[in-house]
Amino acid sequence: MLDFRKSSINSALRKVLKRLHYPLEVMLTCVRWYVAYPLSLRHIEEMMQERGVFVDHATVHRWAIKMVPVLAAVFRRRKHPVGKRWRMDETYIKVAGKWRYLYRVVDRAGDTADFLLTAKRDMAAAHACTWPPRSPPASWPPWQRS
Repeated sequence: MLDFRKSSINSALRKVLKRLHYPLEVMLTCVRWYVAYPLSLRHIEEMMQERGVFVDHATVHRWAIKMVPVLAAVFRRRKHPVGKRWRMDETYIKVAGKWRYLYRVVDRAGDTADFLLTAKRDMAAAHACTWPPRSPPASWPPWQRS
């Protein structure tokens, strides 16, 4: 099992978790379940009680609000590099009852390198999702190059 006390995640989370009194393993487990699976906060509370850890659902929500942005930044830095060959997929999906555009950058192995969810379909949104970042072609009009 990964030792959270010695990992690089611990150093990034240290500032965020100053006054939190639960063990780091418990907090990371709850946040991981909340983010990775379609579970409500009350389900996570109940699952932790079954394991002998008594934590309130509001506490798990506060942990998620504090930890998810930091974890996302750490994991983005540790992402494997994408090769020279990649492609971008664009899909129109319904999220929370509203139609949104999902842009995905996929490498040769079929792994998602990056993604972007936007309300509008425009050149700026597609350019924001390109990986690796590159400048737009000179043939584009100036208002589409920014």
